[in-house]
Amino acid sequence: MLTPDRKRPRRFRIALPGLICCLVLLAAQTACAQRQLGARVTNHSGGPLLPEQAAYDVTFYELALRVEPDARRIDGTLTVQARVVHPLIWFVLDLDTVLTVRRIEEQVAGRWVPRTFEHRPDGRIWTHLAHTRQPGRQVVLRVHYGGVPREAPYPPWIGGFTWARTVDGRPWIATSNQGEGADLWWPCKDHPSDEPDSMALHITVPEPLVVASNGRLRRVERHADGTRTYHWFVSTPINNYGVALNIAPYRTVDTTYVSVAGDTIPVTFWVLPERAADARRMLPEFLDHLAFYERRLGPYPFRADKYGIAHTPFLGMEHQTIIAYGSDFSDRPYGYDWLHHHELGHEWWGNLVTAYDWKDFWLHEGFCTYMQALYAEERFGPEAYRAELMRYRSAIRNRRPIAPRTSKTTTEMYFADPATGQTDNDIYYKGAWVLHTLRYLIGDAAFFRALRRMAYPDPALERVVDGRQCRFATTDDFATLVEEITGQELDWFFEVYVRRAELPRLVVTREPDRLILRWETPDNLPFPMPVEVQIGDTRRRIPMPDGEAVVPLGELEAEPIIDPDLRILRDEARR
Repeated sequence: MLTPDRKRPRRFRIALPGLICCLVLLAAQTACAQRQLGARVTNHSGGPLLPEQAAYDVTFYELALRVEPDARRIDGTLTVQARVVHPLIWFVLDLDTVLTVRRIEEQVAGRWVPRTFEHRPDGRIWTHLAHTRQPGRQVVLRVHYGGVPREAPYPPWIGGFTWARTVDGRPWIATSNQGEGADLWWPCKDHPSDEPDSMALHITVPEPLVVASNGRLRRVERHADGTRTYHWFVSTPINNYGVALNIAPYRTVDTTYVSVAGDTIPVTFWVLPERAADARRMLPEFLDHLAFYERRLGPYPFRADKYGIAHTPFLGMEHQTIIAYGSDFSDRPYGYDWLHHHELGHEWWGNLVTAYDWKDFWLHEGFCTYMQALYAEERFGPEAYRAELMRYRSAIRNRRPIAPRTSKTTTEMYFADPATGQTDNDIYYKGAWVLHTLRYLIGDAAFFRALRRMAYPDPALERVVDGRQCRFATTDDFATLVEEITGQELDWFFEVYVRRAELPRLVVTREPDRLILRWETPDNLPFPMPVEVQIGDTRRRIPMPDGEAVVPLGELEAEPIIDPDLRILRDEARR
């Protein structure tokens, strides 16, 4: 998901440096929406995993859903197949309490057997399995449910169903639920640590509406009652919040893309008819974005399915193989379509590489944000790269660590103050600056190798399309990878930048014939960050193995310039 200052409603065409005003506006609107929702603000994703949910591993979901636009209602069944990893007798799923569970059945010896269940006020469905299931066994449950799902008051930041209308009054529907979890509209194990190996979706809508969803479209089935069912199949693992419905009288703009892996990938833009020409105009740039990511990170991960873009009534989201695009089909104000570029980047950072706990959310957002700066550098040059980074720099707040060590929910990582709706964008902007500084520290060759190996640790998996390329990752995984590539011990770097909120401060003392440099850090942590100093036309990289250095100056007419290219993330306000 994008930061609120970029992912804003279309009526707010505010370019940076109008960032702060936009953030204040977002906080006020979010707080208002949350007050209207009352207890709804407690509906989040992730956090410490319930033992009864840790006891099983989902292998397959099958969702059959009927969507009724006029009634704004959904009805269907969710079938879950899971492998038991610890003895259990209660099978626990999550589902929003505004939806009604009618019955739950378990498949036993080829028959569906009713099971007793309780849908509790916290949104968890506890199903009793009659007897304890042992590790290695498979459990197959079918949940029959329905109702009027929550409508998204401020998508995608506060999600749910969006029931919009096209200019000629026809339904235009989309889902968004990263912060709240997919259990807003379908029963699931709402935790980032568990992804099914594959998933099937059978979505029924009135004709002539079209359903664009994840994976590959297997067939469209027409019914005598004037509805039709779209049968989609996801052949690889998928995170729950990446599952999406996009329903409208879509036209399709189709092409293909030849991956660096040699595969020919179908590319489809589902767009409202009146914007089809705009979609055709933008598609070549979108393919250029795809080529950029493949050059930097390796092949597009989901070549077995497709690359899809769905025109949505809200601004955007990184739904796997079907990103939501609600921007204005232009390259304003940065010279490229920043929304598409960011959401496409999540196919690597978020969908291919997934944080199994939201405490490592910056692996999705910080990495994806930094890729935008890299694209600006490649396409427009180093000044554009620096301009992108300086826009990020003005938004860093340092209220809390971007990678805490304890389990967190989406709400805890995304909102600085959930009660007021004040967002915390450091997982985006500070995360990008951490990567910017790491690049300075270890050099381009090691840095870009680390990015690629973070995406694909095993080069052999770059050619795989069967799901084995998808993996979970942590901040420690990235730190270990960088140390292996560089041969350096870099715990000090990650401890200060991602485990602590406060930035290091560079204390500079000027004496007549020398410059004294000294790092100050929270809790006096070691920080041997070298500093570049420009003296006249000469630049020197000053080692600071103990966090201190003395630079002889001699007789100078010009004042020394510290960190002339602004490569080190530090507390500039207090220097």
